[in-house]
Amino acid sequence: MTAATVAAGVMTIGALAPSTASATSAASTARPDSVQQGLDALVRDGGPPGALASVKERDGRTRSYAAGVGDLATGAKVPRDGQVRIGSNTKTFTAVVVLQLVAEGKIDLDAPVDTYLPGLVRGKGIDGRRITVRRLLQHTSGLPNYTDYLDFPAIQHRYFEPRDILDLALKHKAHFAPGTKWEYSNTNYLLAGLIIQKVTGRPLAEEIDRRIIQRIGLRHTYFPAPGDKTIREPHPKGYVKGPEGTPLRDFTEMDPSWAWAAGQMLSTNSDLNRFFGALLSGRLLPKAQLDQMRTTVPAEYLGPGARYGLGIASMPLSCGGVSWGHGGDIDGYETRGGVTEDGRAANVAVTRLPGVEADVRRVEKVVDTALCH
Repeated sequence: MTAATVAAGVMTIGALAPSTASATSAASTARPDSVQQGLDALVRDGGPPGALASVKERDGRTRSYAAGVGDLATGAKVPRDGQVRIGSNTKTFTAVVVLQLVAEGKIDLDAPVDTYLPGLVRGKGIDGRRITVRRLLQHTSGLPNYTDYLDFPAIQHRYFEPRDILDLALKHKAHFAPGTKWEYSNTNYLLAGLIIQKVTGRPLAEEIDRRIIQRIGLRHTYFPAPGDKTIREPHPKGYVKGPEGTPLRDFTEMDPSWAWAAGQMLSTNSDLNRFFGALLSGRLLPKAQLDQMRTTVPAEYLGPGARYGLGIASMPLSCGGVSWGHGGDIDGYETRGGVTEDGRAANVAVTRLPGVEADVRRVEKVVDTALCH
């Protein structure tokens, strides 16, 4: 989500607390060992302070894991299946609502943005009459990415209205003609959120809650209200890097309004597994819209072999086939995960944004291990 984010979808550490793993039900011996080892490796040698994961087997059995420390000041352990900021996983929730409205005949994927937000999207090479709703969800609009122009971490406690950040994006020229390339831009999902509000006449957060969170029973997932800087449930603290040689900065409490429809939500690893599992099994969208969502274009920026659909990405697995998910980076937290066609699901969160692409790949490797072993 942030300008420092390597993939979307934002040091000296004391002795680490012992790693923990606890099961809500029995699972195979191979997977708990390999996933726990993967988390332990993530937090060693100057990695993120904490890491946590949830894995769901084909038969529905689940297991949660933790490693490292959840609070550098107190040394407290990482809470099992703790709540985290999920960053750009929010985009999938936003896309699902748009596609539900498509199924209801209220939005046309191939209609221009101007159909719903007349005259709003204009700028240097930018014209809302030439950008379709599909191109927003697919990241093929050419719109500049507003997070490239935000001052992180100075905005930790600043509130933004969606129109504030849209105005910031529209000061900059288009990156390419609509439909000619793929390029990740949070601005696309800002506009998708505004379209949802215009069409429904209700706040985006309310629509996501009513149409998704309540519908499939995501008990630990929410879209924070304006001004809410906290994390409601037990959680590991999130950190960002300061200048070289300085301690990590606690970024747990922040105003996430700048992320809005592109990345404002909070959840747990197990709730994310439930969400993506419900989505892929057809519980949230009719088949026609789910098929559209999973019609992809190459998105190598997200990783080797990655492809992007409408608010969801596919990643190749080392054991064959692909996983479907999204992932998210926001100041303090990185999440990666996926669901397979046969019902396996895994999600991993760490409590510091990746510094380099190799850090992102290490987290994704733990997801691959959880889904393949």
